[in-house]
Amino acid sequence: MTDTNYWVLPDGISEALPDEAEAMEALRRQLLDTYQRWGYRFVMPPLVEYMDSLRTGVGTVLDLQTFKFSDSLSDRQLGIRADTTPQVARIDAHGLKSAHPNRLCYAGHILRTKSLHFEGSRSPLQIGAELFGHAGIESDYELISLMLETLNLAGIEDIVLDLGHVDVFRGLSTQAGLSKIEENQFFDMLERKSIPEITEWIKHCKLPIEIGKMLSALPQLSGSSEVLQTAKIALSAADRDVKLALDYLVALSQRIQDNWPDVTLHIDLSELRGYSYHTGIIYAAYVAQSGHEIARGGRYDDIGKHFGNARPATGFSTNVGSLLKMGNYQQQKQSPILAPCKSDPALNTFIKQLRDQGEQVICQLDGQTEYDCKNLNCNRKIVLNDGTWAVINS
Repeated sequence: MTDTNYWVLPDGISEALPDEAEAMEALRRQLLDTYQRWGYRFVMPPLVEYMDSLRTGVGTVLDLQTFKFSDSLSDRQLGIRADTTPQVARIDAHGLKSAHPNRLCYAGHILRTKSLHFEGSRSPLQIGAELFGHAGIESDYELISLMLETLNLAGIEDIVLDLGHVDVFRGLSTQAGLSKIEENQFFDMLERKSIPEITEWIKHCKLPIEIGKMLSALPQLSGSSEVLQTAKIALSAADRDVKLALDYLVALSQRIQDNWPDVTLHIDLSELRGYSYHTGIIYAAYVAQSGHEIARGGRYDDIGKHFGNARPATGFSTNVGSLLKMGNYQQQKQSPILAPCKSDPALNTFIKQLRDQGEQVICQLDGQTEYDCKNLNCNRKIVLNDGTWAVINS
């Protein structure tokens, strides 16, 4: 009897068999080639780093998601990356030390203590892109466009783009003079969109009427891009930072709608993913009728300050496995060619030529018959034709 301990994988950890693995690798290569054509250079951060580096500038949530262990060489705490963004920020700030904007991309597995949603992977193949050194609508729009192009290449349809801005919440909290405890209380209720709780909480805090009305309006300011005009009226008494954030969202949403008409844009001013480290816009892509995000991104300026180079930064990431599952990716793949089991220099030369041309050639092994090779899906084979090796349909 086989002991299942030898082959059962941990919850949230999976392996990819040939068909899935080949499709994931083909999509990964196509996406990285696309990023390169947009000017993004590929980097390969290490799987393990000191925790001092991994937890820098990304808040407590990612810290809790990180597997930690002690390094026997240095006695310092190490972590297995739960997200690649902090590593890429370190590369930009410390490894490249550039004064001009840097466009960087990456692809690699991460490991999390818990999946982001039920039955999700704890070790997804994460791919993404980051732009450092530019603060403005052009770089934010470029990264959103590259994310949408990523979804298109994966065959994702019916895309819903959820867009928000953390400065709306942050500005109103500051204007209301909320303590850190009060801000966290309001944050928790806002995330749950618990309007009755918020109403009672505002009464309890005895906030000025004008401030109270704006905080009460916040969880209801979601919908199509037209809600931004409603927000400008509802938050007309807000401080300058809030009004600038709303103007920014108006301009950005208009640009997205003009250039991506097939994407459904949804504005949510109470969406606060990554609030602890985001500094501007935040966004996530969904597939219609699905409650789980398929890609996410936003602005996180100055994330590199602890590495000695505080710069504007914006980027996105997604999971290659999720793209395959949710999309209709069509892998360009030819069937293999079957080569006979013969020791012939001319045959070997011909096989090499075919492989150099990108063909997949599988050589029969001693004792194998063509019938045995049917499971290799070869619909072509190499035969000797008038003294010359050639490929024919089988």
